[in-house]
Amino acid sequence: MVGIKRRYFVSSFFIVAMLATVFVASGPRPSQAQEPRVAVEPREAPAAPSIGGANRITSLRVDSNLVLIPVMVTDHRDRMITGLAQEHFRLFEDKVEQVITHFAAEDAPVSIAILFDCSGSMGNKIDKSRAAVSEFLREANPEDEFSLIQFSDHAELVAPFTKRVEEIQNRLMFLRPKGRTALLDAIYMALNQLKRAEHRRRAILIISDGGDNASRYSTREVKNAVKEADVQIYSIGILEPLIGRMRSPEESAGPALLDEMAQQSGGRLFEVDDLRELQDIATKIGSALRNQYVLGFAPSSAKRDGKYHSVQVKILRPKGVPPLRASFRRGYVAPDN
Repeated sequence: MVGIKRRYFVSSFFIVAMLATVFVASGPRPSQAQEPRVAVEPREAPAAPSIGGANRITSLRVDSNLVLIPVMVTDHRDRMITGLAQEHFRLFEDKVEQVITHFAAEDAPVSIAILFDCSGSMGNKIDKSRAAVSEFLREANPEDEFSLIQFSDHAELVAPFTKRVEEIQNRLMFLRPKGRTALLDAIYMALNQLKRAEHRRRAILIISDGGDNASRYSTREVKNAVKEADVQIYSIGILEPLIGRMRSPEESAGPALLDEMAQQSGGRLFEVDDLRELQDIATKIGSALRNQYVLGFAPSSAKRDGKYHSVQVKILRPKGVPPLRASFRRGYVAPDN
């Protein structure tokens, strides 16, 4: 996405249960005389007509019984949709509809771990990949914090969490491609790093051109860790030319693995076969983190069983709006008490 201006306001991600009914979105319903309008943020085409307006909520808190589900909404042209109201969402836990007790559309600070592939196959892609990270950092909220993990034969923490984006950019300049690809180890390291992050909202950005062929952690271990973590994963998969894709089974399975983990976490995988698209996609991911809805519900006490519970979000389209797509966290692990 291009033309997205950096946004300089900060709102808290936390929601107060006692105030939920006061702050629900108040835009007009489709059944009223005035049709709702939803704001569309296009990547290439001019902005489509807007439909609707969700209230932007600030300085809210949550209690420990609240489950929060970030939701990104796009249209059939993959453009960001803002301005929906609470009435346009339905939320299900284990296929049972839940009451949405909290609703917000906000640009809260995020803690983001950047995973940068430095394996040997990245040789001719490393410069444009660095430029993509720089473009992503330009979209940052001033209160966002970033860490940098590079991975090749092993995963290495290059920079711990910092709000100084220039420090991340400087460290990137010294990374050189070599060796194999320990992608799973890098994801596992990032999840552990994010446990100590400052902000409640947490995400991982992966830039890589292949699957894993050097990790100690297994696919199953990392998938389970992603399920248990409240972290969104966004990946930029840099594809090889078709003639160069005769690789190991692990590497061939890389895009599918990244896509599965991204969808599970509520993020997205963006596949790139033209390096000129890298910066545009990095901008789009930055915008996705800036424009999300947050739905909250309170599970019953019986759900505090330490088990994984699936979540589904459905969108009730305003009248006259093309089909919309929701990306959301697919479940959560309940506390055990």
